[in-house]
Amino acid sequence: MSLTFKTLGRGRRVAAGSLIAVAALGLTACQGGPDATSHPSSAAAPAKQSGDGSQSAGGSSKSTGAQPQSSAHGQQSSDSSAKTASPGSKPTGKAPSAAQSQASAMAASDRCTADQMSLRLGASDIGAGNIRYPLVFTNKGKKACSLRGYPGVSLIKRDGSAVGKPATRGGGSGGAVRLQPGQSAHAVLHTLNEGVSDTPCWDRSQLVFVYPPGSKEPMTTGSAGLRVCGGRFDVTAVEAGGLG
Repeated sequence: MSLTFKTLGRGRRVAAGSLIAVAALGLTACQGGPDATSHPSSAAAPAKQSGDGSQSAGGSSKSTGAQPQSSAHGQQSSDSSAKTASPGSKPTGKAPSAAQSQASAMAASDRCTADQMSLRLGASDIGAGNIRYPLVFTNKGKKACSLRGYPGVSLIKRDGSAVGKPATRGGGSGGAVRLQPGQSAHAVLHTLNEGVSDTPCWDRSQLVFVYPPGSKEPMTTGSAGLRVCGGRFDVTAVEAGGLG
């Protein structure tokens, strides 16, 4: 009898153990255990963030997240103001820097203008068949300004009609002349004395019509009867000081 009970007890334990094993195997298969075949899901991959803050799905899609840190943080390179070129287009080079643009604006604002200067024609200087007249610009404003280069000069009559042709440029271009209030600069008008050349003299003028260097506004002053002879009429660049 005791042997029968022992055999029955052992059989129940074996059966119970078998049931537990079967349940465990089923649970393992449901959870995707070592024997289950699994595939990575692209939808579950973390999205990568591009340099402009947009997101792209993981997997085979490329991302700009590998760009240099300066680009990822939105910092701009020296030529970042240029738009992305279309395929096949040629680079146009770097745009002028902000420093260069500012320097140009400062030079323009610092230039002496017609409305802040007075103009006069100095006494003639005659020698060796040449006649020279200083054309004097004086800063009558309340702040310093600069002149540089050649003025544009023509001779006219009182009725506004032109006499001859505008003066040509003579000599070097020179440098900038800084004028404090009350200071002067001058250019030199040059012609030949009558009789030096067979080329006839022009009619006598009454006014000198002048565009200061870099200015679009004209100025006038009396010409004291200035007369061009020998077909020679030129003007130098401005230089410091007022002559005559």
